[in-house]
Amino acid sequence: MDTSLITTSTGLEGYRVVKHLGVVRGITVRSRSALGNIAGGFQSLFGGRLSIYVELCENARQEAYMLLIQHAQAIGANAIISMRYDANEVMQGVTEVLAYGTAVVVEKV
Repeated sequence: MDTSLITTSTGLEGYRVVKHLGVVRGITVRSRSALGNIAGGFQSLFGGRLSIYVELCENARQEAYMLLIQHAQAIGANAIISMRYDANEVMQGVTEVLAYGTAVVVEKV
């Protein structure tokens, strides 16, 4: 899937939606290792950007995004509109990241 055809808006300029295929999602659940939490704790003592946690969040979002694309391709989509992320803490230190949107088939106008 051409990732330029994945958007947070409800349409794609220059394309016409010819078929709605429904909601698609990619979900992952992640936690930081005990050593990662210790390193993150040390970073938080000094303030600023917590690179350990930024990396964890970025990896979780990327994984959920890739799973979203796989789900859309599996049902025949060539684009995703209204794409969003959501995250919830499942239990202390364990976070669910969800990427979701509407799978569509588009054609150039």
